[in-house]
Amino acid sequence: MSELGTTPQTRPPNALDHGASPATSSADLHITHEDIDRAHDRERVSAMRARPGLWPRARLLWLLIGPGILVMLGENDGPSMLSYASTGARFGIGFFLPFVVLTFVMACVVQEMTVRLGAATHRGHAELIFDRFGPFWGWFSMADLMVGNFLTLVTEFIAIRAGLGFFGVPPAFAVLSALLVLVVALLTHRYWTWERITLAAAMFNLIFIPVALLSHPHWGEIGRALFTWKPLPGGINQETILILLADIGATVTPWMLFFQQSAIADKGLTTRDIRFSRIDTILGATLATLAALATIIATAPLFTHGMTAAHFEAAEFAQALQPFVGHWGAALFALGMFEAGMVAAVTISTSSAYAFGEVARRPHSLNLPFNQGKSFYLVLLLEAAAAAGLVLIPGIPLVYIVLVVNVIAVLAMPPALLFLYMLVNDREIMGDLVSPAWANMLALGIVVILVAAGLLFGVSVVSPHALAIFGGK
Repeated sequence: MSELGTTPQTRPPNALDHGASPATSSADLHITHEDIDRAHDRERVSAMRARPGLWPRARLLWLLIGPGILVMLGENDGPSMLSYASTGARFGIGFFLPFVVLTFVMACVVQEMTVRLGAATHRGHAELIFDRFGPFWGWFSMADLMVGNFLTLVTEFIAIRAGLGFFGVPPAFAVLSALLVLVVALLTHRYWTWERITLAAAMFNLIFIPVALLSHPHWGEIGRALFTWKPLPGGINQETILILLADIGATVTPWMLFFQQSAIADKGLTTRDIRFSRIDTILGATLATLAALATIIATAPLFTHGMTAAHFEAAEFAQALQPFVGHWGAALFALGMFEAGMVAAVTISTSSAYAFGEVARRPHSLNLPFNQGKSFYLVLLLEAAAAAGLVLIPGIPLVYIVLVVNVIAVLAMPPALLFLYMLVNDREIMGDLVSPAWANMLALGIVVILVAAGLLFGVSVVSPHALAIFGGK
């Protein structure tokens, strides 16, 4: 395969090979605006790959990273950080620090499969489902994703509203400002520029680390929590199951599959880039794990001092933390919640627009000017605007929505993983990049964990007293 690769726009709609078939004449090919932009990006990659030395390799890594970091830090979104904050405040660090690390390991396993799938096929996830399993499943997967994404976007604007609320910003102004930021990020009409801007914003997710340091944690207890894995506080009950599912849903969700695979295709990555894309994903997971653990550690003093945080929003968490982390620490916590919601609003709405374009066979790239990618940009903006408007409804139960949306994400994940599993084991489209046996076993294990978590949640709703057999109350 050439370094420039072949983009979806230069192939017949139903081709599943890595390029145009031999029977395809040059007259059938159409070079688009996005093809030209992507080719320029690949030229820079090719130039760095041809040069020996450490600096060109570092520069090559810089050119290729992006989708993995964005998907992991984007998943550290508003509801995720509120889930972690609730976890630390209600249960401390003993059980949940290693548990959260495990969830990010699960995320790495899942996202590595999307890396191989995107690089091998140059297709988005929804497009592959449409082509391999038929229009019904293609439209179903797209609709299912967009409904889930809409609910998640509602929670992102909740986090934005609550985070800026700490500084006295009115809800309507906070939400409208976030929408304006989202629009500005799209004005570049260039995937590379959009990715770098969003990456810079995503790095602010690490703002939770200084907040954790300001809480003066006991490092010995943190080390023991990570390596001894204490029992679940209070055993298995409705409350702990809700938090368990919320924390899993804070890390492994369907939109991540669609976003990273589509971003890899939009960026133009090829099979030669898989190793760097894996590094990108692991780096993103490492940074996201640090931020998640820091959030739990930062709010653990509320648990230690017996403070009730069951119905806290971001601003209320920040205010409650002031005695332990000071005014600056509380302000950083609130800013972190705003950033988490903002970055996720950008990436999640983009994943919906990608999926719609792939299934509806409409242009779908951040390299497109608005007049050429009108449906792509309109889906992105309208979904975000509708979610933002819903958040402004008076009396809406914000905290409950946040936790429930993460639970819904967990329950929706097994079907999404089933499609992913079948696609990465399809030798016709993957060739030698089909999943090895060990990767399939790990994927199966993740499905079992998610299904078991879903079943436990069902039992907790239908028959809470049955949880007593697990040692719960």
